[in-house]
Amino acid sequence: MRIWSVGRLFSPVVAAIILAIGLLVVPATAQEGTGSNPTAQAVNEQQLLNELNKVQGRVSIPDRNAGTLQQPQGRDYQGFREGALPWIGAIFIIGMLLVLALFYFVRGRIRTQAGESGVRILRFNAMERLAHWTTATAFIILAITGLNFIFGKRLLMPLIGPEAFSTWSIWAKYAHDFVAWAFMLGVIVTLVMWVWDNLPDRYDANWLKVGGGFFDRSNRTHPPAGRFNTGQKLIFWAVVLGGIALSVSGLFLLFPFSFADVNGMQTAQYVHATVGVIMIAVIIAHIYIGTLGMEGAYDAMGSGTVDLNWAKEHHSAWVEKQQAKADGRVPPDNAAEPAE
Repeated sequence: MRIWSVGRLFSPVVAAIILAIGLLVVPATAQEGTGSNPTAQAVNEQQLLNELNKVQGRVSIPDRNAGTLQQPQGRDYQGFREGALPWIGAIFIIGMLLVLALFYFVRGRIRTQAGESGVRILRFNAMERLAHWTTATAFIILAITGLNFIFGKRLLMPLIGPEAFSTWSIWAKYAHDFVAWAFMLGVIVTLVMWVWDNLPDRYDANWLKVGGGFFDRSNRTHPPAGRFNTGQKLIFWAVVLGGIALSVSGLFLLFPFSFADVNGMQTAQYVHATVGVIMIAVIIAHIYIGTLGMEGAYDAMGSGTVDLNWAKEHHSAWVEKQQAKADGRVPPDNAAEPAE
């Protein structure tokens, strides 16, 4: 009687243990028997990329491009945007600032050797100065707002906080998009106004040979030049060609998917960002020469007139032509030999 009672007590426990073991063993045995894996047939991300070259879903909104979730080119662009681009910008911009600082401390400011004559000569008229300052102002705004896209979250956001940075970035984007039209117009006007004065001439080779006299600490080397010397011509063509590249690539970005698919827009981003930081470095050098680097240079775009001695030292061939026109004569072929 006692043995029977113990059996009745433990039989439910034994049954439960057997049932639990069965639940654990049977699925595993069945799986081993069939050799099937429930997740083996699921399509993973890498298979989609290999087969379709992108990960794409379905969307109900009109913009079907929103269905593309991921693509290899997007990964490449993200690597460039977050990795290479900040380094490219830092190398060109900081490198240019360091070179100019070194040049200033070694060479010093380029001064007019003969001093001021007291006679002024017209260098640029009002229309030319308006076009220059319009383009220059637009470019400075574009440079500041463009650099915010590259360095803002790294350098500015830790200083002013996320909320202020978000507000600033929104307005920076608006400024970048709208001021771009003034810059594009300025590039066109600049090209039309000065293209003929910036074509190669017989003075360029010698100007390059002596480095424009910039490295002569005695300040006695003044190679002849026309209205624009070779250095100014290089700046002009950098602005025009770089401005065209920025304008075309910028239009692709201002009107998404109107001229290209997502891959074309990423290519436009590569061009726009890289050319932009290079042009910023070039314009920094231009600003330096036109202000701190050379005495009397700013007057050309400030008041529009320059001292006659300054013009003779830096643009002697142009001065000779201007004086010949004023006197009603034709300048000789050997005009404007280097002023020593």
